[in-house]
Amino acid sequence: MRIGIGADHGGYIVKEKLKEYLKDKYEIIDFGTNSIELADHPKYAFLVGEAVVNNEIEKGILICTTGIGMSIACNKVHGVRCAKVDNVDEALSSRLHNNGNVIALSAKKEFDEIKQMIDIFLTTDFSGVDRYIKRNQMIDTYGDK
Repeated sequence: MRIGIGADHGGYIVKEKLKEYLKDKYEIIDFGTNSIELADHPKYAFLVGEAVVNNEIEKGILICTTGIGMSIACNKVHGVRCAKVDNVDEALSSRLHNNGNVIALSAKKEFDEIKQMIDIFLTTDFSGVDRYIKRNQMIDTYGDK
């Protein structure tokens, strides 16, 4: 599986640790940033979101100081379902119920918890339950004329 990963300056160190953690399990595409120097999170959120929508990657991981800005920006890309996740239950629901294709995380979390959330997100399949299919279709088609 091809995984895209992106971070701003606040998530750079966690991004690098995650790349190391995931490199033997997945093909990792790094969308930046490449230092702790000030960087605008929307740039990296858009790059990862567009790569998901264009089928260049199967899932995306975004990290910033809180995960909030990344999730807001990434969800502006039509076809992305980015979940800002704070615990393993939310990581599970983001896939089972919402068929999320991008996860946004806070760099303030303990790295062991981040690894757990990422593992769940990357290995959990969408449930395929009718009510969740319907809800996801409503989200995906909102604004279509």
